[in-house]
Amino acid sequence: MSTALTGAPLHVPAPRPAPAPTATAPTAGPAPAPSDRLLHPDPSVAAEQAALEALLRCWARETGAAPGPDGYLRIAVLGGAARLSAPVRHWSPAGWHRFGPATLAAGEGTADAPVDAVTTAALLAAAAADRPDPGQVADLAARVADSVVRTADILAHHRAATAPLPGGPERSEFLAAEQSLLLGHPMHPTPKSRDGLGPAQSAAYSPELHGSFQLHWYAVDRDLLAAGSAVPESADRITARLLDDPALLPPGTAALPLHPWQARELAHRPAVAELLAEGRLHDLGPAGDPWYPTSSVRTVYRPGTPWMLKLSLGLRITNSRRENLRKELHRGLEMHRLLESGLADEWRAAHPGFDIVRDPAWIGVDHPGLGDPGGLDTVLRAQPFAPGERAYCVAGLVAERPHGARGADPVPSRLGDLLRALAARTGRPLPTVTAEWFLRYLDAVVLPVLWLDGVAGIALEAHQQNSLVLLDAAGWPEGGRYRDNQGYYYRLGAADRLTARLPGLGARSDTFLDDPVIDHHFAYYLGINHVLGLVGALGSQQLADEAVLLAALRRFLTGPAVTATGSALPGLLLDAPTLPCKANLLTRIQGLDELVGPVATQSVYVDIPNPVAGA
Repeated sequence: MSTALTGAPLHVPAPRPAPAPTATAPTAGPAPAPSDRLLHPDPSVAAEQAALEALLRCWARETGAAPGPDGYLRIAVLGGAARLSAPVRHWSPAGWHRFGPATLAAGEGTADAPVDAVTTAALLAAAAADRPDPGQVADLAARVADSVVRTADILAHHRAATAPLPGGPERSEFLAAEQSLLLGHPMHPTPKSRDGLGPAQSAAYSPELHGSFQLHWYAVDRDLLAAGSAVPESADRITARLLDDPALLPPGTAALPLHPWQARELAHRPAVAELLAEGRLHDLGPAGDPWYPTSSVRTVYRPGTPWMLKLSLGLRITNSRRENLRKELHRGLEMHRLLESGLADEWRAAHPGFDIVRDPAWIGVDHPGLGDPGGLDTVLRAQPFAPGERAYCVAGLVAERPHGARGADPVPSRLGDLLRALAARTGRPLPTVTAEWFLRYLDAVVLPVLWLDGVAGIALEAHQQNSLVLLDAAGWPEGGRYRDNQGYYYRLGAADRLTARLPGLGARSDTFLDDPVIDHHFAYYLGINHVLGLVGALGSQQLADEAVLLAALRRFLTGPAVTATGSALPGLLLDAPTLPCKANLLTRIQGLDELVGPVATQSVYVDIPNPVAGA
């Protein structure tokens, strides 16, 4: 098992091969019970179950743990003095397992007692390390508790919602999908942890609660202004228009939009407080029409506006504080210029349905006391989606939506509803429609990303939340988009041809990486998180047999269009016995911030069995 670690050594069992899926169903153990606790009428019970299942999925993936012949996953905890057990409702070759309630027994012959997610988190954190750090164990348990409470609030909100959703007549499918991640990342131990947000703030700032808020505005003296733009209009002219009332700006200043939570926190930072006291920064307060948070929380959207804003936000969300780094701001401009150098035309000629959501401008403050990140930098993102366009965040499309009891039915998702409607309309079996939809998706969304890697030498950190799929009127995939100025990797092996397109590329963005490092991360983000995550979602929601989808994936990967891209990822997925996988639980136990330090060591990685090679 390979890891990239700092701190206390982890004690993690070597991975064992995943149980092979049967020809008829990839489910281990007894048939699913008629009652699924994710659909429990009490949102708190459903939230507890969601957190517990995420923790157990993480443990199974990151340690190689597998269920016994009786269909139970068992984990030795407390140095072997106790056993944590959970029945397996669905064992997924792609990793999206489903579990029943967990119990804890102290030794053989002892009766099992129910155990909650917070206790489970503390037990697993202690079991993963030879010398557990009490602070990290407590931090994980606290953040799991925070995530559970927020998930319960989200489920209660959605189950009780009867009023029209916000956004007015221009509310788009795009915004609806951004608000659909009710449970969060299925392979993360604290998917909804947002420590630092009180209940009222959470209601306003959370996409899943249909929050909205006015931006908080600063005016910055022009001698402190830092900005960049790769489009004809300067960043400060764009923000002046977004302010709605330019008369609020004092002479000789530029408008700087901030997240309201960030604005309150910044006022307590010594360098910012000093600039405010000196009158070089001017606090204009909240202004303008409301904006809507998207799935990342810090990126905001306003219907009818040609720009979105990726705001700095010092909250710890999942594993990181979300403040913009200068190299990321330069990366967004670079990528726009690189695409406009002729690369986008070549890409569109091969794949007309795919593009990158551009981040072609940014604005912030330069001052030696601020550091990097300084907390005052904002990305200006082009907003390409029309109100009627069916653009969906992939993570939101596949996300489970446990709105309440449905008997023995599977937990629904937006994608599940869409596929069932397609099957009903066409009169074809649901698994057949799902397999065809999956193959069309691979052509529309995955193939263009492989082309950019193999032909251009640019790999995208294309996990599901960074990826959007465009659907036609019937619901079939017809295109896609990628977003995120953090997630571009330029291959050193392609440096000559990339810098020939745009001289000076990478000088300020720190984006060139060794090819093996890129191969390692690309395999996880596109291969495991994105594609296998889609396979796992379709299987766990009983929309198709994962073995059939994995066979379809192999067919796609061996096709001439994929081979022609020259990307190394298809060969890795087809033949490698193991794949490098980000270990979110072990990363959290180590207390790592994934935005800090070299890319190669920001997270813990483990090698997991490759279900594609074994399909």
